[in-house]
Amino acid sequence: MENATLYTNVRPAGGELTSVLVRDGRILARGIPARGIPAVGNPARDNPAMVNPAQGNPAQGNPALSASSLEGALVVDGGGALMLPGLIDAHAHLDKTMYGMPWYRNEVGPRLIDKIDNERAEKKRLGIDPYRQSARQIVMSIADGTSHIRSHVDVDTDIGLAAIEGVMRAREQYRDQIDVELVAFPQSGLLIRPGTLELMDEALRMGAEVVGGLDPAGMDRDPKGHLDAIFGLADKHGKPIDIHLHEAGELGAFSMQMTIDRVLALGMQGKVTLSHSFCLGMPDTQAVQALTEGLLKAGVHIMTTGSASRPVPHVASLRAAGVTICTGNDGMRDTWGPYGKPDMLERTMLVGLRNNFRRDDELALALDVATYGNARVMKLADYGLAPGCHADFVLVQAETVAEAIVSRPVRKLVVKRGRVVARDGRALVEAP
Repeated sequence: MENATLYTNVRPAGGELTSVLVRDGRILARGIPARGIPAVGNPARDNPAMVNPAQGNPAQGNPALSASSLEGALVVDGGGALMLPGLIDAHAHLDKTMYGMPWYRNEVGPRLIDKIDNERAEKKRLGIDPYRQSARQIVMSIADGTSHIRSHVDVDTDIGLAAIEGVMRAREQYRDQIDVELVAFPQSGLLIRPGTLELMDEALRMGAEVVGGLDPAGMDRDPKGHLDAIFGLADKHGKPIDIHLHEAGELGAFSMQMTIDRVLALGMQGKVTLSHSFCLGMPDTQAVQALTEGLLKAGVHIMTTGSASRPVPHVASLRAAGVTICTGNDGMRDTWGPYGKPDMLERTMLVGLRNNFRRDDELALALDVATYGNARVMKLADYGLAPGCHADFVLVQAETVAEAIVSRPVRKLVVKRGRVVARDGRALVEAP
C-alpha cells in the first residue's frame, strides 16, 4: 500500500492499546489489536524502523481492516505511547517573540498602554524581525506537537504591513509541517491611529484570515465606532472576527454586550471570538450569568489563557452552559514579559491550575479545550483521531491524559498530515 503507515501499540486518547492505519495524510482505520502485529520499530530512536509486515495476519479478528488493505504498509511501533490529536494554539503573537535574541531587561510600566507603546518603540530599536522570530516560534511549536496556530499579527502606522508580510513568509516556509492562520490585529488602536483601518483592509486582501479588534471602549474610546469598523471589514472580506477584550468588570461587560448585540443584529453567530474576556471573572455572578446566556445565543466563542494576573472566565461553567472555549499561549518571551514556551500541554496545565482543576476528568476537559475546542473555534475540518480525520497527532510517553498534562514529557513523535515532522522533542526542520 503506497503512502501508508501502520502505527502499532498506541493508545488513542489514553484508551486501550491498538493500531492506527494512516494513508495519504489521513487516518484510514483504527482498531487492530496490538497483539496481532509484530513489534517492529521504535519512534523514539533517531531513525525509527519502518518495514513491511512480513509475518502474521495483522487484520485477523479485526473486521475494520483486511489483510490486503495492509499490504505494503510501513509499520511503526508506538511502544505503548499515548496518542493525542495535534495540539492547537488558538491565540499566539508570532511576530513579537524574542526567542533566540539577547535577554530583554523589562522595566515597563504597569498599564496596558505602557506595554503597547513600549513594544512599538522597542521593535525598531531591538530589530525584532517578524519573519525570523515567527519562524523560531513556529519550529518550537512543531517540536512540541502543535499542528495549528492562530496568530494575531500587529498592523499599525509605524510598521505598516511588515509584520504581516514576515509571518506570511514564515508560514509559507513551514506549510508542510504546520498550519498558521493570521489575524490582522490593530495592537496600537484602530480609530485613534488614522490610517490603521486602511492597513487592516490591505492585510485582509493580502490573505489574513481573521479581523482583529482591541478593547473597543478602553483603547479606541469609541465602542460603536470600533465595532462598526471591524464588523464592516468582516462583512467586506467575508472573514470571522477575534477581539482582544482586556476590559475588566462593568466596562468589559458593556463592550461584551455590545458585541453580542452586533452579532445577533448582523447574523454573525459562530463567527466571533472574544479573547481574554476578563470581565467574565468579575464577582457579580448574576451579570456573568446574563452575559453567558448572551454568548450562547450569539454563538460567540471565548478564548482564555488562564492568566494569573486577572480574573478569568470559569472554564467548567462556560462549557456546562454550552459556550465554546478555546485557549492559546498568547505572547511568548517578548517585551511584555519574560515568560512563555509554545507548548500547549504546558498551557493546558496553566488553564487547569487557574481553574483549580485537580481531578483527571477536569484535566481531560482542559485538554479538550486545547484541542477540540480550539478546532471548533478555528473551524478545522476533519480534526481528531477518528477514521477520515487528517493524520495530525502526537505520541507521548504517559499513562493517562492527566499525566501527559502535568508531566509534559518530551514528544516522542509528531505527525502532520501523515508525515513525521518532529521526533524526541526536536523538529525535523530548522529555524533561522
